[in-house]
Amino acid sequence: MFVIYNEKTRRPIKVWLENIDQIEKSCLDQAYHLADLPFIHKWVCLMPDTHTGKGMPIGGVIATEGVIIPNAVGVDIGCGMNFISTNIKAAALKEVVTGNGTLVQTIIADIMRNIPVGFNSHIEKQTSHVLDQALEQAEKYKSNQELFPLIESAYYQVGTLGGGNHFIELQEDQDGYMGIMLHSGSRHFGKRICDAYHKKARALNELWYSQVPDEYRLAFLPVDSEEGQEYIAWMNLAMDYAFENRASMMQRVRYCDRENSEIFRSEGCIRRGN
Repeated sequence: MFVIYNEKTRRPIKVWLENIDQIEKSCLDQAYHLADLPFIHKWVCLMPDTHTGKGMPIGGVIATEGVIIPNAVGVDIGCGMNFISTNIKAAALKEVVTGNGTLVQTIIADIMRNIPVGFNSHIEKQTSHVLDQALEQAEKYKSNQELFPLIESAYYQVGTLGGGNHFIELQEDQDGYMGIMLHSGSRHFGKRICDAYHKKARALNELWYSQVPDEYRLAFLPVDSEEGQEYIAWMNLAMDYAFENRASMMQRVRYCDRENSEIFRSEGCIRRGN
């Protein structure tokens, strides 16, 4: 780890890499923009996977004082990972042959049939406790008439993977057992929330003659403002939705082809990891 602190930085930039040459120039420029913001708390951090994002570097970490930056939170609000271990030997999945190829090929095909990817959604409305609760608390969200209809449409994306760097993997651990890992977020729901409040923040920053240049793409909302409180409510909703989305996909993967698979019956049920 090393620290960058020079004439371009109001705050230090802590970097978890060996040297500055490992950071692409556009990513470093974004870090300088962050470090020059007047409301950054203590420092900017860049993790080992850091690379250029939209305003905020991917793999960048900041804390702010009194404000929130929608574009720093990002378009895929709540993006994260889910993993479980199983009591099934990975070798068995490769060795057992079914009418549709090896068992692992059969399971992968089943996953691809049951979990929409890219821009695709489910044809039928899915179960969502998070969205049900949001509709029960509709007064909390109705002030934003642009976003409120998205709650209804988001039911059709519960349990969908998306695109980009999102994935579902069947893995093998050091003891030869299969694990399941997936990576996804809040889908189109989170993107629309980020875009809507970044637009609001830009308009307000222009009105306030903000010292944050618009080209930085780091327009902010004071957390105690009406717009800031609205955004935080929608952001938290998207985070809960992303968590539920991953849980829904993991449930589908856990039981893919289970009823027709001799290996699942012989080896026992999938168990949860920690």
